[in-house]
Amino acid sequence: MTRDFWKSGHTPTLLSAFLYFDIAFMVWVMLGPLGVQIAATLGLTAAQKGMMVATPVLAGALLRILMGLLVDHLKPKKAGLIGQVVVMAALLWAWLFGIHSYREILILGAALGFAGASFAVALPLASRWYPPQHQGTALGIAGAGNSGTVIAALLAPGLAMAYGWGNVFGLALIPVGMAFLVYLFFAKDAPDCPPPKSLHQYLNVLKDRDAWWFMFFYFVTFGGFVGLASSLTIYFNDQYGMTPVHAGYFTAACVFAGSMVRPMGGMLADRIGGIRTLLVMYLLAGVFLIAVSFGAASAWVALTGFMLAMASLGAGNGAVFQLVPQRFRKEIGVMTGMVGMAGGVGGFYLAASLGYIKGQTGNYQIGLLIFAGLCFVALVGLAVVKQRWRTTWGAAAISGARI
Repeated sequence: MTRDFWKSGHTPTLLSAFLYFDIAFMVWVMLGPLGVQIAATLGLTAAQKGMMVATPVLAGALLRILMGLLVDHLKPKKAGLIGQVVVMAALLWAWLFGIHSYREILILGAALGFAGASFAVALPLASRWYPPQHQGTALGIAGAGNSGTVIAALLAPGLAMAYGWGNVFGLALIPVGMAFLVYLFFAKDAPDCPPPKSLHQYLNVLKDRDAWWFMFFYFVTFGGFVGLASSLTIYFNDQYGMTPVHAGYFTAACVFAGSMVRPMGGMLADRIGGIRTLLVMYLLAGVFLIAVSFGAASAWVALTGFMLAMASLGAGNGAVFQLVPQRFRKEIGVMTGMVGMAGGVGGFYLAASLGYIKGQTGNYQIGLLIFAGLCFVALVGLAVVKQRWRTTWGAAAISGARI
């Protein structure tokens, strides 16, 4: 990253957006790392375990539309404050009153969806401060808040063993509250925030076929990332008999790989173009998912395969959001919500289908192969639109940003 990048925007806001996103993602996926212990207490089936970890993902996906609308009507900072208050209230309820049934864990999961919806706030908050040629880098840094899933996978199972999984919700309030204060005092809205538009104007973007392409591309990249992040603790426990704590460590390694390369994916897209970057990442992700679907002889081999797959998907996440602001800069709030929603739906599909298919067939192979197939469908789709995108995005040509 160059000195020019740091001078081009507002660093306190960028770092506040990252911290908010990071801690929110930690909370969003925490039912996954806690899934083995929660399932044992509540007596959940394989399908119910899949639905438990998938519910926050789906709720977060749907709420991203709402938060995207709030971003453009209330500005990003105020929208983010509202979302964080809702999440803190949900954690406080779960901690004080406890979770005693499958229905209650689904209700908590739905409320934690507001943490997943932070995506629709943090990215526009950062994006509006930076010029087109630095969008990939800025959104890569803000989007690296995906790494919050690493914190959940590393700490949640161990804390549950020491204090009980119900108390983990109370402990989570500490970092959530700290992130709230940092965001409150240091984040600022960009001076050139576009004026609010009507709901009808927002929905008009769906008449543009490029919006649907972006939604599908992110359905695959982010859906694969968050679906695996939510499911791998249960996967390693089921497949290799690992303890919840050790399964959480393995999951954390996979999530770390996917999170840390997101900024690199954005920077690479700034350098060689988002389309070229995505083409490579879809190919690699598909190949690695096929490899792990056949079942590795040891957990370490599986770990390597999943780390490579999630690194490819994580870099793809950064590349998608190098392209979105170039095509829809004036509608970045609603497009972040729409595209983010599609990514969350992809994560819900993967997490829920893995649990269902495991219950029906006894293994995860078919679920992983289907998602690998979606990577190749995305690869073909991108090859179809790349020439039109490169020749019709006039604004990108003027700004000097690469497509």
